[in-house]
Amino acid sequence: MSKILFVMTGVDYWTLADGTRHPTGFWAEEAVAPYEAFKAAGHEIVVATPGGVVPTVDKGSLAAQYNGGQENADRVAGVLAAATELQHPISLQDVNLDEYAAVYYPGGHGPMEDLAVDADSGKLLTLALESGKPLGVVCHGPAALLAAEQDGVNAFAGYRVAAFTNDEETQSGFADKAKWLLQDRLTEAGVQVQVGEPWAPHIVVDRNLVTGQNPASSAPLAAELLKTLG
Repeated sequence: MSKILFVMTGVDYWTLADGTRHPTGFWAEEAVAPYEAFKAAGHEIVVATPGGVVPTVDKGSLAAQYNGGQENADRVAGVLAAATELQHPISLQDVNLDEYAAVYYPGGHGPMEDLAVDADSGKLLTLALESGKPLGVVCHGPAALLAAEQDGVNAFAGYRVAAFTNDEETQSGFADKAKWLLQDRLTEAGVQVQVGEPWAPHIVVDRNLVTGQNPASSAPLAAELLKTLG
């Protein structure tokens, strides 16, 4: 079929307002649900991270409570362990967008640390947007949109998006610990954040950009991307 690029965080921590590092990485469901959907549809997946670092799963995202029970938590962990693409990422700097039919950014708090300020990722996002190729971004993944800036203007200004909300960050216990909140920073950049119910699936489609609010939105987002791939 075709190749889909997964752009993932390369860090295993998120620096909080007090300077401490909260252990994190990517969120399991946001990688696994689209991974399984794309593979089932016959697509090839290539993972890219800053510097080609093997991405780290947020261990919290493998807990039974976030996966509908221990059985599915074990299944998700098994999918990640068997996904050889995750063990052999390419460097974000080496990505040639022409080789891919679509681009997907999973979340987790990791992107708040590295992709939010990564110039290579910002250029790739800008090119993907301009190319008209399907571009999917979920949960904290939209932090990467903040780096897509030229001459002080964000490439996504005026676009409608879904992203992890202030309410969800508050309910997860991090709003008062974070240096900044994703919903606020996107809004300041001119991006129009469309807020859905906390923790419920919510995706927003604006031109070739498909965004999801939270982990539960990753499977519907993947289905939407597959529709646009035909």
